Amino acid sequence: MPYLPTKTQFLWLATGFEGGLIVLAYGLGWLAAIDPLSAWSLDPGGLLLGMLGTLPLYLLFALSYRFPIAGMREIKEFLVGKLGPILCRCHWTELLYLGFLAGVSEEILFRGFLQPWFEQDWGWIGGLVFSNMVFALVHWVTPLYGLLAGLTGAYLGWTLDFGGERNLAVPILIHAIYDFLAFLAVAQTYIRRQSA
Repeated sequence: MPYLPTKTQFLWLATGFEGGLIVLAYGLGWLAAIDPLSAWSLDPGGLLLGMLGTLPLYLLFALSYRFPIAGMREIKEFLVGKLGPILCRCHWTELLYLGFLAGVSEEILFRGFLQPWFEQDWGWIGGLVFSNMVFALVHWVTPLYGLLAGLTGAYLGWTLDFGGERNLAVPILIHAIYDFLAFLAVAQTYIRRQSA
């Protein structure tokens, strides 16, 4: 049986890795003279857009998770098989923490730094495309998973400017809430399979 970290080890590992993304964003931002949090504004409109913006992503996830087609079935099995054993041991508050940890750190790097950095030479479309090509590559599990991650990243990049004024809080909230709900679904699926 492969090594499975304890829940505490996993939470510390996730914190260190995701925290490292924030350090990376600020280090690269310092070199490029880009403040990764320059577009951060936690206002009521941004909160609402962040919560509502989660719905389309999560509905697509729920449909593909409940009724997986060929390529999606492999992704579901990978998630349940690899993440299920550790996520099922986490309390819902720890899953919420993990969701927000990923949402905050990844969005600061990809939408806070990379997208504006690419926009400097390639414009808004180039920033959206190139930052999410990188997003897809670092989420590459299978070719389909990479494609879906890239499309999800493009959606998150689009929501950065959705309210008419750039607001990093919107994609952060969408990403965090979506990850939390997906982690819950994976953990529950694993628990159901173990009790069957």
